[in-house]
Amino acid sequence: MHPSMPLIVTLAVALGLSLVLGFLAVRMRLPALVGYLLAGVLIGPFTPGFVADVDLAGQLAEIGVMLLMFGVGLHFSFDDLMAVRRIAIPGAIVQMAVATALGGALALWWGWSVSAALVFGVALSVASTVVLLRALEAQGTLQSHNGRIAIGWLVVEDLAMVLVLVLLPALVGLADGGAVLSSGLWLSLSKTLLAVAVFLVLMLVGGRRVLPWVLWQIASTGSRELFTLCVIAVAVGIAYGASVLFGVSVALGAFFAGLVLRESEFSHRAAEELLPFRDAFAVLFFVSVGMLFDPKVLLERPVQVLAVVAIILLGKSLAAAALVLALRYPLNAALTVSVSLAQIGEFSFILIALGDSLGVMPHEAKSLIVAGALFSIALNPMLFTLVGPLRRWVIARSALARRLEDRDDPLAELPMSTEARFLARHVVLVGHGSVGRQLAEALRARDVPCVVVEHHRDRVEALRLAGVAAVCGDASEPGVLIQAHIAQAGLMVVAAAESIDVRPMIETAQALNPSMPIIVRAPNAEEARLLLQAGAAQAIHADQAVADVMLQAMLAALKPGR
Repeated sequence: MHPSMPLIVTLAVALGLSLVLGFLAVRMRLPALVGYLLAGVLIGPFTPGFVADVDLAGQLAEIGVMLLMFGVGLHFSFDDLMAVRRIAIPGAIVQMAVATALGGALALWWGWSVSAALVFGVALSVASTVVLLRALEAQGTLQSHNGRIAIGWLVVEDLAMVLVLVLLPALVGLADGGAVLSSGLWLSLSKTLLAVAVFLVLMLVGGRRVLPWVLWQIASTGSRELFTLCVIAVAVGIAYGASVLFGVSVALGAFFAGLVLRESEFSHRAAEELLPFRDAFAVLFFVSVGMLFDPKVLLERPVQVLAVVAIILLGKSLAAAALVLALRYPLNAALTVSVSLAQIGEFSFILIALGDSLGVMPHEAKSLIVAGALFSIALNPMLFTLVGPLRRWVIARSALARRLEDRDDPLAELPMSTEARFLARHVVLVGHGSVGRQLAEALRARDVPCVVVEHHRDRVEALRLAGVAAVCGDASEPGVLIQAHIAQAGLMVVAAAESIDVRPMIETAQALNPSMPIIVRAPNAEEARLLLQAGAAQAIHADQAVADVMLQAMLAALKPGR
């Protein structure tokens, strides 16, 4: 390596080799990230030839993690996060407990100490948010309901890991027969909880006011480079500040920065400006993982590697799927979430490093974790492509699977007691967020019958309690719109969040009711044009007072003779 330019050399070699191997991987019908991982192996310290700077690559990878999580926050509202809390919180806790038990039992069987087994099990229990995001984006399901469940699940895991990193030294001591938890540890844990709470309050209360204002001020200058610089500075600066000041991971800090910046009218522009930087640095994350891999572990401990990979791909997945089904979610959601968790990543490396610093981990632990991460990351995109075919295959051959897919969910269909006026010439309103809520209230005030279609179960339950006709499900699915009696509807209004792709909804609605006008909400003028081409009667993309503009269009469409 050139002694005076280690950063430039690391970037040049890592990106150049990733380009070549990623291209070859795609040509071989493999995910491009397989090539990125292999590039890391080739320039890592365990293979002959050129060796890149591992520390520099790791820091560059952290930037990729920050930008990826910031981008997710820009498309993921706080309401989305709260809407999946009933499945994400218990799901993440139970799944982590099961995976920790499986990994710990395996380590004990190998003859490791109890403390080593504990650290090893926890390292296998937590999935990589970065890997999940790339897989969901590749499948085009990042903004789907199942995608939101998976992201919310991993956000809960990240929050849990903040506490685990604080508690781990004491838990290791207890596992080795040490004293009970000391008052000092409880004080440290209390400080950590308080710091995390303060950070969340600052971001969700103060940040919601300050960050959109800052972005608006920068955008008003008309300088594109200043706008891009502002977006990157906010993402990296808040992520770093969250880590240093509040003890929150950089990934979580960046996610909440994007979450609050979503309140700005320039959030879509921010996401577009961030995209090329995010993709370039995300490649370095996978390269850095590959650099940690020592191929000798495959020759020295092949059975142990297979056991670790089995826990990651099967143990975690089956536990997550069982829990999702137990919470009365359909088979499709169970398969998506289980595949989402069938990998490990950055937090696993941090935990093993911490266990090593505590002097409890055997020499081979790091190699096994890295091997498990490498194989699970490489296989994860391919597993996602199998979700659809596997679901269809199982449903075709199993009556139980068909019952699980078509859950006897009272929220998935209108009650038998629904009045007849809600079943013909009514308005089908998709989405009951801030805009949809205002439209629904305006319709009720004018005594216009309306059926709400909403994929958030909590909202549908609240609407049912308030006497509103509502159906829970994805409006792009024909069965959901059939339950809303779309074939007899007089108008369909899509008021769902701007980040949701509504074109499948338009196609489905037109197939079921070709003559019905459709009014949709669009994020910008270009998307509005595409939605009009897709068949929408009107596409509203006003920057201000979206609900008012949509209401006027809706009432005009409902006038007699229209």
